[in-house]
Amino acid sequence: MKKIHLKDNERQPCEIWTRVMGYHRPVSSFNIGKKGEHEERKFFRECVTVNQE
Repeated sequence: MKKIHLKDNERQPCEIWTRVMGYHRPVSSFNIGKKGEHEERKFFRECVTVNQE
């Protein structure tokens, strides 16, 4: 498989959105306090559990 390498000037900025109070907003529109709060969040992946009876 051939890897594609892009120069920084060829890249497109990615806008990050998050869910806040039931609706989605771009992080770029947050004030400085909300941006700090967003950076402190911890993300997790839910694991599948097996019911052992």
